Amino acid sequence: MPDPTCPDLTCHVFAAEDFRATIGANVGDPLGCADDLSLGDSYELRRDATPFRVVMTATSADRARQRIAPGSDIGRAGDEIRITARLTLMSPDGQCVEVLVLEHLGARGRVAGFVLPLSPIEARTEYTLLKADADPGELRLSDVICASFGAGTRITLADGRQRAIELLEPGDRVLTRDHGAQPVRWNGKATLRAIGGFAPVVIPAGIMGNVDDLIVSQHHRLFLYHRRIAQLTGMPELLVQAGQLVHGGIIYVREGGYVDYHALVFDHHEIIYAEGIPAESLMLAEATLSRLPPDLAEGVKAHFPGVAQPQHFGFEAGADLVASLGHVGLMNR
Repeated sequence: MPDPTCPDLTCHVFAAEDFRATIGANVGDPLGCADDLSLGDSYELRRDATPFRVVMTATSADRARQRIAPGSDIGRAGDEIRITARLTLMSPDGQCVEVLVLEHLGARGRVAGFVLPLSPIEARTEYTLLKADADPGELRLSDVICASFGAGTRITLADGRQRAIELLEPGDRVLTRDHGAQPVRWNGKATLRAIGGFAPVVIPAGIMGNVDDLIVSQHHRLFLYHRRIAQLTGMPELLVQAGQLVHGGIIYVREGGYVDYHALVFDHHEIIYAEGIPAESLMLAEATLSRLPPDLAEGVKAHFPGVAQPQHFGFEAGADLVASLGHVGLMNR
């Protein structure tokens, strides 16, 4: 039986048919089984590709089997969905993007393929396949969504004290930027191999006013108040993925071994304080929207109104904006 204290978690995926090879040995074929792919082939996401919402139970006695929960756009509650491959692709500007290939096992043994991007994917852009791993290990989709703060991260409580995130329990009151003291509703944990897109970002002590190192997953967003951003966007508040702050060995990605990640859920999407740095809580049904291009993210919000916590107010920083502000500029607000 799933743990009733754990909320169902949501991600957004694309049909494998919408991500096809445009150059190479497998022209016209969709992303699929790792053994059928050819390194060096290029793939494009269709411009009109529509993401599907997949809701999963957060816990499972069998890590190899994830079950779809009520409210998914695909399948029926109880259907099995599993990760069959982990791919690394390279964009034209040299950025590496990781995607998971998923298999939905439906009624009468019917199998359908889907793709979950772990980094933003642009439509009609050629991505070159660099690596295809047919053994993703014990990785679960709910683990991917829960990748947020590394174990040991100190979270500021309502009374100003700090407590390691792994010690927080439902009901503990945490200081939030906009709503004061708010009770924790759920503390999710995932243990992942610290490689590729799952390796944590390290923000060393003192870089952003933090007393100790902040360890956070690459796609988790930090909250910055930056006066210069108002000149470009009309508002000074900025949400930026930790991976976009990696620069010159000052802020870096640490690979190797395993990492324990924790994610906190509140009644609303909140900005909390992790090692003194403002950062987002886990946003339930839209937890992976930040990994999609802005136009697709807006489309999902429009298509599924009211099913998720609204995103905290703030401008989402894209790669171009980060480059224009400069990493040093972001650190010196």
